[in-house]
Amino acid sequence: MSQWQGSTPDPVSGQPVGLDDVPAPAPNPVTPEVSETAVDSPFASPTQAAPPAAEGSVPPPQFPNAVPVGYTPGAPGYATPPPRPKGLRAGPVIAIAVILALLAGIVGGALGFAFANRVFTNEGVNPSISLGTAPAAGTSDRPADSIAGVAAKVLPTVVSLDVVGPSESSTGSGFIIRSDGYILTNNHVIEAAASQGTVTAGFNDGTKATATIVGRDPAYDLAVIKVDKKDLPALPLGNSDDLVVGDAVLAVGSPLGLTGTVTTGIVSALNRPVTAGGSGTKDTSFINAIQTDAAINPGNSGGPLVNSAGSAIGINSAIATLGGASSATGSIGVGFAIPINQARRTAEEIIRTGKSTKPVIGVTLDVRYTGPGAKIAENSIGGAEPITPGGAADKAGLKPGDVVLSVNGRTINTADALIVAIRASQPGDTVTLKVQRGASTQEFKVVLGSQSTTD
Repeated sequence: MSQWQGSTPDPVSGQPVGLDDVPAPAPNPVTPEVSETAVDSPFASPTQAAPPAAEGSVPPPQFPNAVPVGYTPGAPGYATPPPRPKGLRAGPVIAIAVILALLAGIVGGALGFAFANRVFTNEGVNPSISLGTAPAAGTSDRPADSIAGVAAKVLPTVVSLDVVGPSESSTGSGFIIRSDGYILTNNHVIEAAASQGTVTAGFNDGTKATATIVGRDPAYDLAVIKVDKKDLPALPLGNSDDLVVGDAVLAVGSPLGLTGTVTTGIVSALNRPVTAGGSGTKDTSFINAIQTDAAINPGNSGGPLVNSAGSAIGINSAIATLGGASSATGSIGVGFAIPINQARRTAEEIIRTGKSTKPVIGVTLDVRYTGPGAKIAENSIGGAEPITPGGAADKAGLKPGDVVLSVNGRTINTADALIVAIRASQPGDTVTLKVQRGASTQEFKVVLGSQSTTD
């Protein structure tokens, strides 16, 4: 099992890791252990103990006319019970009650039979009533804006992915973005089969289909695959720029191979710079991530993060671990998703051309620099010039040794943060860089260049 690891410059206690690469289940998989948390019933009322009686006193009666043991008429503290009311003799009362009960039973039974017959045959009373009919697959009798309602809408659009390559296999998730068979997922989910291998998509209705890789983008950790199916339910894409911290979200996918899993949470943070890459991937991905506390585990990779309207606003891609000897790949409430606005642009490019591009400013950064901002190298590093001749930074007037402090007002603290901030834009966009040069600071308008992300 390969591991997709990364880091984030924020003080998160651990590092983001990839969510794919869950080994195919063994012939006799172990059933996961489930723990339950007791929940107080809203219908249960606490039992309140009666206050202790004073020593030597007689307990008060529990009912107004009850007589305590040892009661003596006229004793202090007790009133004489009222006299028993007079009325009809017992015999006539019982006879009348029996007759009334028989009449009520006959009339009620006849009316009930007539009403039930009309309801069950959908005639007359309410033709829309249909008893004992379960909701159709992919639907819910819950309100559309409830968690269950949103889940019912999203689940038919989410697929599980089984990937087999020459040297490794993995599982992950994806979701349908076009009804003619296009599916969006993470690059690291399908990377094992990029050159040779198979990708199998499992659908919510239990069917499976072989998928082909249309294109992939290691720089953004995105990929598009396609199955030969028509009229598939596609997941609507939302606007990740509209998100605010605290928005409710659902994560849907196949964590640990458990297909059709839904977890809930909120948007915990935005614009979280996350870098990923390492043992499980050939390339480093830079993610301008949405952080969420929705439970995300290995196998959730490539699945959608959706808003309360049931629209995709992110692609679940990484989780944080505790690190060190206690390192674990389970959810600790710190997960990361690629914003859907970035994924939409990349997916459209891949579908249209089979390739994708990324924005660049044309500089080499000094990763050894530890001060504030991101420093452009002063000299060539590994044969790469500090400023690419004719590149975006060169045209804007940047110089070797300049320190970039912000991008469009967004503070930059590390080299990774600068790359993530630039890649949050598109080729051709104009960004404003605040730069420190010596003892002075100034702003530069940079028109971003373009570079292919295809291998």
